[in-house]
Amino acid sequence: MNRINKLFATKRENILSIYFCAGHPTLDSTAHTIRTLQQKGVDMIEVGVPFSDPMADGPVIQDAATKALRNGMTLRTLFSQLADIRKDVTIPLIFMGYLNPIMHYGFEQFCQQCVKIGIDGVIIPDLPFKDYLETYKPIADRYDIRIIMLITPETSDERIRFIDDNTDGFIYMVSSASTTGAQKQFDDTKQAYFSHINSMSLRNPRMIGFGISNRQTLTSAQQNASGAIIGSKFVTLLDQTGDPATAMDQLLEALKK
Repeated sequence: MNRINKLFATKRENILSIYFCAGHPTLDSTAHTIRTLQQKGVDMIEVGVPFSDPMADGPVIQDAATKALRNGMTLRTLFSQLADIRKDVTIPLIFMGYLNPIMHYGFEQFCQQCVKIGIDGVIIPDLPFKDYLETYKPIADRYDIRIIMLITPETSDERIRFIDDNTDGFIYMVSSASTTGAQKQFDDTKQAYFSHINSMSLRNPRMIGFGISNRQTLTSAQQNASGAIIGSKFVTLLDQTGDPATAMDQLLEALKK
């Protein structure tokens, strides 16, 4: 069973997924960050593949991607660095990256390498759903790689159900239609959006991301989905401290406030 499916089959609530950008804060820190996050009790990790035009990301993750690219991080380098990651990492690992670098690498070769090093899924924010169905899904299915799709408050019910019917793993539920970045609270509009999605009784579990940085936003995500995805807050702390253990400790403390 794919590790993503296994996670959601065995843990149905309060799942914590952390995003960080490969090659940040240093070129060779990626594998260490993954191992540290597992040791700190994180349930799933999204490893960002840096790209020069990350249109779905806010300034914090854009800055991390820029630094990672300057450090020399590439998709090929990332695969090389994670060649032995499954010797001691057992939690699901997901690549989050834009279509351009993946297409340049070659999608089938990309999937082959993901299987080789133990990557369970991929999030491609700019992948058109039509292209996903016609071209990418058959290849990903052949390699048991989950392609995770995003929904936002602007996604129609019809499209949400279509995504739910044609994907597996989980649905990435974006808290707002804006880019990534920490938020102090989820207002009534966002709460109504969460409630509406709950009422749809979707087949796939959901994870809520974008804006989770404190107790209020974390609790809201946990109450309305299987768990939370935290990116910008952790990336900020990692940038400030340069140490994933310290950054994670500070994040866990911030989530109590």
